[in-house]
Formats: sequence, C-alpha cells, structure tokens
Amino acid sequence: MADNADRAAVTIQQSLDALLERRAGIASQAANDECIDCGYEIPTARRQAAPWATTCIECQGIRELKNKQGR
Repeated sequence: MADNADRAAVTIQQSLDALLERRAGIASQAANDECIDCGYEIPTARRQAAPWATTCIECQGIRELKNKQGR
C-alpha cells in the first residue's frame, strides 16, 4: 500500500513531467523567428536572451501593459 510519501513523489513527478512537456512546446514555438502578435522578426539579441520568447520586445511590452491595466 502506498503511503503519503509515495503519493507525494508521484504527484511531484507528474508535475515535473507536465512542466517539461509545456516547456518543450514553448521551445518549439519559439523556433519560429517571427513575433506571434505582429509578424515581424524577433531580434537575434532577444532570441538569445529569451529563447522561449514568442513576441518581439514591443509586443511583449504591450502585453504587459494590458495585463497590468487589467488587474
């Protein structure tokens, strides 16, 4: 019979697996050099600094402002 530690270990492993799967999906989306919002190329410096980025700096700034205003 599984005890609490076993159940916790399974839960943690499942969470880590899900996180890694999401990150792999983000990485494959980021392989595209174009911003998903405006369609312009994401600058090389941004892709190197944030390889998971799917938006250019300008569009990301707009998203953050919208999120901040929505709170």
